Amino acid sequence: MPPVHLRHAVRAIVLDHDDRVLLCRLVIPKPYGTIVVWAAPGGGVEPGESPLAALRRELAEEVGLGLDADPPHVWHQEVVDPGHAPGYDGVVNDYFLVRTAHFTPRGALSDAELAAENVTGARWWLPRDIAAYDGSDLFSPRDLSGPLTDLLTTGLPGTPVHLGL
Repeated sequence: MPPVHLRHAVRAIVLDHDDRVLLCRLVIPKPYGTIVVWAAPGGGVEPGESPLAALRRELAEEVGLGLDADPPHVWHQEVVDPGHAPGYDGVVNDYFLVRTAHFTPRGALSDAELAAENVTGARWWLPRDIAAYDGSDLFSPRDLSGPLTDLLTTGLPGTPVHLGL
C-alpha cells in the first residue's frame, strides 16, 4: 500500500460570550458534484510554519481575528480520504479554542481570494442550531454539535480529544 500523504491544517473553535461558534461556509467542488461544508476557520500549515503561526495567519486572512495569546489545543482529527484535496490523501486538523467578543467576520483576503480557497462566507451558530440542522449542508466534523457541547459542558480537556470524520 502506498504511503498516505496528509495535509496538516489548524482550525480555531472561535466562541463568543454567548457560546456561539464562528464557522466558515466552504463550497467544495467534487467530481460527483459540489458540497457545502460549515467548518471552523483555519487552513493549511505552510512548510517551516508553526501550527500557531499558521492559525494566526489563517484567522487574520479568513475572519479578521487577531490572537493575543496562544490558545489551548482541544481537538485532533485525522481524515483519510483520497482526493480530499489535490495532492493529498486526507487531512490532519488540530483545533484550538479561541474565546472572543462577538464581531462581524471580515478577513484580510478579498472575496475573490477567499472564494479561491472555497470560502464563501462566515456565520455564528448556536450549538443547538447545529444539532437541529436538517438541510443538505455538512459540518466538519460531521458530529460537530457533540464535541462542541462536551467542550462547553466539561471545559478544556487534559489532552486533545480525538475526533472522527
